[in-house]
Amino acid sequence: MGTTQLETVPEPKYWHLKTVLSEALDRDFEVGEVLPNERELAARFGVARATLRQALEQLELEGRLQRRRGVGTTVAPPRVGVAVASAQHGWPRESVDGWELVGASDAVPPAAVLKLLGSAEGEAVHTVRRTRITQGQAVAAELLYVPAACVPGLSPLDAPSGPARARAVLRELQKLALDGQDRSVELGSARADDAKELDRLPGAPVLLVTTRYFTAAGTAAVSVATYRADTCRLTFGDSGDVQITDAPTVSVAS
Repeated sequence: MGTTQLETVPEPKYWHLKTVLSEALDRDFEVGEVLPNERELAARFGVARATLRQALEQLELEGRLQRRRGVGTTVAPPRVGVAVASAQHGWPRESVDGWELVGASDAVPPAAVLKLLGSAEGEAVHTVRRTRITQGQAVAAELLYVPAACVPGLSPLDAPSGPARARAVLRELQKLALDGQDRSVELGSARADDAKELDRLPGAPVLLVTTRYFTAAGTAAVSVATYRADTCRLTFGDSGDVQITDAPTVSVAS
């Protein structure tokens, strides 16, 4: 990577630097290669380290770079195509499309989730956690919220917690007649628990996929899945409509 002094340009300096860096990644670096440290890069391009950080953050957001604990900033591999289940796949199941059960508990959902469920504060809600594995890598962490009233056949004595409880909740969901589902996608930041599970830094950019599952009686479950934005390219299929909305982000306490 040669030395390049940035001149005055009509676009923000960090954005121009991002373009220059992106071209250098294609030309001079291999996938997985570690970039020079920030001080060296800033000196090479004649910019302040704050400007450099903005450019690097944008490249990470676009999936060109990865920040790895104990390694540094590396050139990212191409994004992995991850299919987001459409309505024909029905209720979430124990093992499908790489999803693996982690566990379940009874917890108070965030206010935004309660609103989507149409549940009152204090109403019992089962929370199932799953992880999605693609090519041996965790690419998504999901919290599935199911009001206790929607799965009345679930016995707390059979499986009080853990993966067994999660399987019991999903088994009871299968007994309901699914009328449909809707889905929204938005950019968010990784919370601490999700970041640890996905091998990301807290605050790293992620894609939040929120799905509501409907029966004739109304909303029976809400899923909030956190996907790695740096490695995932979401695909939806013929019936996986994407909802574009300016609604506030669903904040999930993991």
